[in-house]
Amino acid sequence: MAEHVEDLTVNYEEDGVLLVQEIDKEILSKGSWTTVLFRYRDFDKNTQQYSADKFTIRRYQKRNGQYQTKSKFNISSVAQAGKIVEILTRWLDTREE
Repeated sequence: MAEHVEDLTVNYEEDGVLLVQEIDKEILSKGSWTTVLFRYRDFDKNTQQYSADKFTIRRYQKRNGQYQTKSKFNISSVAQAGKIVEILTRWLDTREE
């Protein structure tokens, strides 16, 4: 758990091996409820290589001075991410002002 939103990460290490490697993150909203978009890669123990980029959106709630994960949505491929971007762009371009 982290005290500061900037310290939130999806990096995950086990037995000295970084199994989830955070590449980048963007803080989408801050406050007692915080949303962060992460770009990451998974380590494959069989091939000893990292996967293609993946993405996850995480929601955190700050309680007792610590951020706790409350929900997450994993975007499992660049293709899926592209489709989400395409649809959101279309929706934003066609919305009524």
